[in-house]
Parts: sequence; C-alpha cells; structure tokens
Amino acid sequence: MSEQHADAEPLVLVVEDEVLIRLAAADHLRSCGFRVAEAGTAIEAQELILSGLKVDLVFSDINMPGSMDGVGFAQWLHQHAPDVPVILTSGVNSSLEAARRACANVHELTPKPYSYDMISGQIRAVLRARD
Repeated sequence: MSEQHADAEPLVLVVEDEVLIRLAAADHLRSCGFRVAEAGTAIEAQELILSGLKVDLVFSDINMPGSMDGVGFAQWLHQHAPDVPVILTSGVNSSLEAARRACANVHELTPKPYSYDMISGQIRAVLRARD
C-alpha cells in the first residue's frame, strides 16, 4: 500500500465505460471496505492520476472508446506510477492475451462476465502480495 494510505483503506480506481457495470463494481468494492474512485474512460483515469490522485490499485476494462484503451492506460500508468498494480478485464479473450504480453504492471487478467466477489478477492490478493 502506498505510504500516503498506510492507515486508510486502499483506494481502487475503477475504469469502465459501461456505466451500470462501473456503478455495480464500485458499489460492491465500497461495501467490501475499499475506497473507490471511478472513471468512464482511460483518458478520464489518466486525468485523475495527473491531478494527484494516489491510488493503490487500478481495475480497468480493456476495450473502451476514445484514443486510449485499458492496455494503453496500463502502459502509461507503468511509466508514471510503476508501483500501482493493475487488474484488467475484458469480454474478448484476444484482448486479455494482448494485455498479458504488453503490460508489465498487470497482475491479473479477468474475463467478463465476472462475479463481484471474485474481483474483490483478486484485489485483496494483489494488494496483499504487494505489501
């Protein structure tokens, strides 16, 4: 966990363009005790990081509209915040395989559909392994 958040619950940035999926995932993570920030695009997520938001983990969809997808965001994040682990998700298996090869900071690749209990468990495991 980052030093800034040593005494607080971990802050997870959920990046998902499908609003209902993002809201449901964020609500579940909050109910599990995580603090959650949300972004609807990779560019929005990038802006949050550039504004000084210190996150402990990113949970991001791969396939999103705009000039940057989840893989591009994970690569950018690795350059700007290399200690922040990323979990990527997609309903397209080929996207998951491409992400595995392209991103050094991706700790988990989660196929859609996923259960919210599964993602909260993955997040806890990645954060535990990092500490």
